[in-house]
Formats: sequence, C-alpha cells, structure tokens
Amino acid sequence: MAKEGRIVGLDSNGKLIGDYGDPLTPPSHWAFLPAGDAGITRKVTANGDYWRVQVKKGRRTISKGIWASAAIIAEAQRTVTSLRTSDAYQKRSTYDKQRRQQKQDQYEIEFTNAVRDFLNFDKTHKTLEETIARAVTEHAIPVGSGTVARTSMIPVNERAARAVIAWMRHKTTAYDNLNIARIKGERRAVRRALAEESKAILHKYRNNSEIPINCPLQIAVKKLMQQTNHQNESQ
Repeated sequence: MAKEGRIVGLDSNGKLIGDYGDPLTPPSHWAFLPAGDAGITRKVTANGDYWRVQVKKGRRTISKGIWASAAIIAEAQRTVTSLRTSDAYQKRSTYDKQRRQQKQDQYEIEFTNAVRDFLNFDKTHKTLEETIARAVTEHAIPVGSGTVARTSMIPVNERAARAVIAWMRHKTTAYDNLNIARIKGERRAVRRALAEESKAILHKYRNNSEIPINCPLQIAVKKLMQQTNHQNESQ
C-alpha cells in the first residue's frame, strides 16, 4: 500500500517550501522524479518516504513530481523498464491501446450525433450543421483536452450542448480578446451573456429565419474551411 508521504510546494523562485512557506531541503541521498510516469511513481511512493511537489494552477492542483530516495527511484525505474520490455507486457499494451482507440472512435460517433441533435438545424442548413458538428467534435473530444466533452459527470447530450456553446464563444465572439474585470462572478456573467447570443444565432438556423450577411457563425465556418483547405494543400 502506498504511503501518504508529505505534500510540499514551490515558492516564486521554484524553491521547496512547507505548509507555512518555510524553506525545505530534501535529504542528501534523495533525488527528484518528475511527474509523467505513473508506473514508476507508484512504485516509489509504495516503498519509502517521499515529498510530493504540488502547485496551484488556477483552480487545479498539479503534481510536479516527487522527491524520494535516489536508490528507490533507480530500482523502480529498473523494475518498470524490465517489465515493459517483456513480451507479455508488449502484447497487453498493444491490446489496451487498440481497446482505448476503439472506445474513443465509438465516443466520437456518439458525441458527433449528440452535437447534431443539439444543433437541429432546418433542412436547408444541414451542410452547415454537419460542418459545425465535426468541428466541435474535433476540438472537444481528444483525450486530455480538458473540455466538458471529457467528463462523465453529465449526460452526453448536455456535454454536446455545452461544447457547442464553448466553441461558439471562442469562434464567433470577441471573448478571447475581452478585458474582463477581475471581479468575482464577472467572467461567468460575460460567458452567460455570450451564451445567450450564441443560442439566438442557433435559433435562426433551427427555424430557417433570415440569416444576416455578416452572421458570425457563417464567418467562423468560412474561416475554418479556409484553414482546413490550407492545411490539406500543405500536406
């Protein structure tokens, strides 16, 4: 069973600090293992004392790595490397990779369909609907993207709806260039107002209302298609 270890932080100069900002110096026989290899990290934390270095990034807490006995780190690295070069591990790894890809492919289809259902454009705008559905899916579902599409806490139809509004916020509004006051709740209020604007635009396409020539959704899609064509030509 992994030991709890100690959580430490970093000051503005990247120096180790304790709970109250007190400077820390790891034991001389310790070494630093950067975050990134969960297998090695688990073996190290299960076999000795360690300090886990964590920092705040926005609302998230990120692990930078661990300080622990250099000998234990080296042994863990040897053990994991030996395991990963075995035939059994390689076969299992290949199977797991294929299974994950199959799951991702299935989710891509499910999510794209959910986006189409949310857009629900009039039949005269189905080509545009398909282009947007593909663009939103491509942006939202990659593993590690950190978007709402990657959460399992809400139904897929709600994920799709939120993903569309988020995509439109960045592609059809000036949100990315706004100077939003650092007041509690202000950013949320701005997002809410922009979301209402986006919903109003979508409503026009659902009801086949008259679309203005300078429709921001049309402009965004046109720009997207130009970028895609440029990328295809340069490949």
